[in-house]
Amino acid sequence: MVLNKKQHDTPARTVTLPVSQPSQRLPGDPEFPTPGGPMIHSANTGQPITHPLGSKARVLLCSVFGPYAQNDEYGSRSINPMELYHNQVTRTHGPFSLRMFHRSWGLMLIQANLSASCTLLDFPVLKRFIEEISTEKYDVIGIGAIMPNVGKVQEMCRLIRLHQPNATIVIGGHIANMPTLPKRIDADHIVRGEGVRWFQRFLGEPDDRPFRHPMIMSGIGARTMGVTLSEKPGDVAATLIPSVGCPIGCNFCSTSAMFGGKGRFINFYETGDELFEVMLELERTLKINSFFVMDENFLLHRKRALRLLELMEEHNKSWALYVFSSANVLKSYSIEQLVALGISWVWMGLEGKSSKYAKLSGTDTLELVKMLQSHGVRVLGSTIIGMEEHTPDNIDIAIDYAVSHDTEFHQFMLYTPIPGTPLWEEMRNSGALTDPQSREACDSHGQLRFNFTHPNLKDGVETEMLVRAFTRDFDVNGPSVLRVARTTLAGYKRYRKHPDLRIRKRFQQEAADLASVYAGGIWAARRWFADQPQVRDRLAGVLNDLYKVCGLKSRLLAPLIGRYLYSKIKQEDTRLKTGWTYEPPTFYELNELARKTHDPIQSKSPAGQWIPPLPTLAQPAAT
Repeated sequence: MVLNKKQHDTPARTVTLPVSQPSQRLPGDPEFPTPGGPMIHSANTGQPITHPLGSKARVLLCSVFGPYAQNDEYGSRSINPMELYHNQVTRTHGPFSLRMFHRSWGLMLIQANLSASCTLLDFPVLKRFIEEISTEKYDVIGIGAIMPNVGKVQEMCRLIRLHQPNATIVIGGHIANMPTLPKRIDADHIVRGEGVRWFQRFLGEPDDRPFRHPMIMSGIGARTMGVTLSEKPGDVAATLIPSVGCPIGCNFCSTSAMFGGKGRFINFYETGDELFEVMLELERTLKINSFFVMDENFLLHRKRALRLLELMEEHNKSWALYVFSSANVLKSYSIEQLVALGISWVWMGLEGKSSKYAKLSGTDTLELVKMLQSHGVRVLGSTIIGMEEHTPDNIDIAIDYAVSHDTEFHQFMLYTPIPGTPLWEEMRNSGALTDPQSREACDSHGQLRFNFTHPNLKDGVETEMLVRAFTRDFDVNGPSVLRVARTTLAGYKRYRKHPDLRIRKRFQQEAADLASVYAGGIWAARRWFADQPQVRDRLAGVLNDLYKVCGLKSRLLAPLIGRYLYSKIKQEDTRLKTGWTYEPPTFYELNELARKTHDPIQSKSPAGQWIPPLPTLAQPAAT
C-alpha cells in the first residue's frame, strides 16, 4: 500500500461494514470479487467503503515482524535480509559490504496523511507485535509486506484475530498482487496499488487534500568496514517521494505494475514549485543537503525537473540528488543540466547486453556511464541474470559485459516473473511457471532460484551464476564503497574551480571526506587486498590521485585512519564468518491524536520521535 495523487472521480457510495462481522461481503460488487474471502480493492478504481467509526477509528500500521536475516518457519531467509544493498548489490563484499536499513516509507506516508489516531510499528520482533495488539485496542490494523513474507502476514492475521477479534485487517504492498493471497490469510481487505487515498476514503476523510510529506531519513544504521557511519545532520540524505510508478513499464517490473503499468504513474507533486517547497521543509527540519529521490524515473517528468532546476538556481541551493533513471531519459538532458540540477548518484538499469528493452534502445551504456563518472556522478548499474537468451555458454560474456561498466555499485538480480507483472501473465499463459500458486514465495525474491522453466538454464545453475556475477564484479573492480572515492574525486577535480559558486559548493561538500575517511579507507583496503594485485593496484592509483589533489593532509591521515580501519575490517570479517547478522531497530511512532489517546505501558519499546509531516503546501492536482 502506498500513495495516490489521482483524485477519485466517481460519486461516493458508502457501505457500512460492522466491525464485529469481518466476514460480511457484498456479492457481485466488482470491487470485491472474492466470495467468502477478503475484499480485493484496486486502490484507484471502484466504489469506496467506509469503516463505521470513520475518522474516530484507532489505526495501527505495521510492517512484518523480524528477525529477518535468518531462516525460520515463517519464511525469513538468511539470503534475503532486510537490507537493500547487502541483499542485492554488495552481497559478496564481505566486511566491505554497505549495510543499512530503510524504513517502511509507504506506511509512513499513510500515517502522515490520516487525521485519525494512527500508530506505526515498524520492524517489530514477534514478541513486540503481540505485546502491542494485546495491550492496545485498535479498530483497524494495516500490514504492508512483500510477497516473500506471506508466511509472516498469515501469522500476524491469526494473532490479530486471537487478540483483537473485532479489528478490521487491511493488507497492502506488493504482496496484494499474489493471486492466492485471499485463500492464505484471514483478512478483511486486500488493497492493490497505493494506500493513502484508499485509507482516507475508508476512514471517511477527505481524499482530495494535498499530500503531506513525512520526514524521512533515507538510511538507518549504515555501516561498512566494521564502522558505523555518521548520522549527524548533513551526513544522511532525506527521502523525497515525488511520484510512484513508471510509464516505461518493463514487463518484469513489479513497481510499475503495482501503480498502473505501462503508460501510467501517480504524481504527488505535479510541479517543480510544489516539489521545491517540500524540499525546503525537509532541509529545514532534518538539516540535510541531499535527497534520495524515491521515484522510478524522476527525470522523465522533464517540465517538473527543469522548473526545480530554475528554483534551485534562483535560491542558490547546492543540493545533491540521488535518482533512479533510465539510460535514454538521462541522455535527453545535457551534462550541464544534470550537474546544475545536482544529480550526484544515478541508479540505472543496464539489464544486459543486446537488451530488448526500449529504455536502452540506441544507447551505449558503457560510454554513458564513463561520461557520467567523469563529471562526478556515481552510478549504480543493474543487470539481470537469466534473460531468455542466456545459456551456459554465453553467461560469462554477459557477466563480463556488466562488470566492464565499472559502476560504483552493481545490482544483480535473477530474471523473475512477479505476480501482477506482464511477464508473470505471459509465463503463466505459456505454462512456464514452476510455482503458479506462489507456494514457495519465500524463495522467489530474485536472489536464489528461478520460479519458471528457463529454456537454456537447467538444474538450478542460476544460483551459482548469480553469485559468480557478484564475485566477479568485486574481484575485478574492488569494494563499491571505495569506488565512490574515485568518482567523487573526478567530480571535485573538474568542478572545484567552477565559476558558479552554487555548483562549486556542492562538489566541495561531497569531497569533504576525501582527504581523511576515504584516504584512510583506501589505505586499509590496499593492505587488505595485498594478495590481489588487480584490486590492490586500482586502489593504489586512486590513493595516489588523492595525495596529489588533497596534499599533505591526506598523506598524514591515510595511515593513521587506515590502521584503525584495517583492524575494524579484520574484526568485521571474523564476525561475519561466525554467522553474525544485522537486524533493524524497532520504530514505534504515534501521530498527534494517537499520543493523546494512548496509555503508555512501561514494557513497551519507547515511542520514536514524532516529527509532524509537511503542512499542506500544494493544491491538489486536477484529475
